[in-house]
Amino acid sequence: MLQRMKTLLLDEEGATMVEYALLVGLIAVALIGAITGLKGGISTLFGNAQTSLENAPSSGGAGS
Repeated sequence: MLQRMKTLLLDEEGATMVEYALLVGLIAVALIGAITGLKGGISTLFGNAQTSLENAPSSGGAGS
C-alpha cells in the first residue's frame, strides 16, 4: 500500500496533462482575443473589396 502511494506521488503524467490543458486554454483565449480584435478590420477590408468589385467597369471578357 505504501509503495502504491509512493508511486502515485512520483507519477508526473497527471501534472503534464494539466500543463497541456492550461497551454491549450491559453492558446484558445489568445486566438479568441486576436480574432475579436481583428474582426472590425477584416470586415472593413472585405467591405472595401466588395465595393471595388461592384463599381469596377465590366471588361467584356469571356464571361460577357
